[in-house]
Amino acid sequence: MSKVDRRIQKTQEALKKAIIELMSEKEFDDITIQDISDRANVSRGTIYLHYQDKFDLLDRLIAEHIKEMRDICESTSDMEYKDANLPWFEYLEKNHLFFSTMLKSKGAPSFRSQFLEFLIEEFQDEVNVKGGKNRGLNADVILQFIVTSYVGMVEWWIANGMPYSPHVMAEQVGILLERNL
Repeated sequence: MSKVDRRIQKTQEALKKAIIELMSEKEFDDITIQDISDRANVSRGTIYLHYQDKFDLLDRLIAEHIKEMRDICESTSDMEYKDANLPWFEYLEKNHLFFSTMLKSKGAPSFRSQFLEFLIEEFQDEVNVKGGKNRGLNADVILQFIVTSYVGMVEWWIANGMPYSPHVMAEQVGILLERNL
């Protein structure tokens, strides 16, 4: 795998940070390339060297976070829910500005739907309707219940200033998942 030049990496990080900061301040449609270049302290031409436009920048940023969450899921797939959730909540905490902006932003409704789709993929094999407490229930209904509850809980946690530590959230959400899956 080829190594990415540090200057390129630094520029791309500055652009990603700039767009998220700007989205936390104003509507995505009102953000211009000039706004992004001013905030990131780069020229407009530099932005176009890396991205087609602001939509491409946002799409790639979202894809990067979805990939990172997928990697977390893969690395924790053999763990109990409460243990597997800890890296998730630590990641959410570390990337608070991104998630708070994306989940409340009218300019990025695609993020919420991509987040839901990602969680559906991750939880669909966990749903058991053949025995136990979910016997006779519809797997799609259970899956939608779990996924929308998870997203809603993440939105609540972030919107309320993360009132509980990632450890507490991971433990309690893990218990709830074990009860319902």
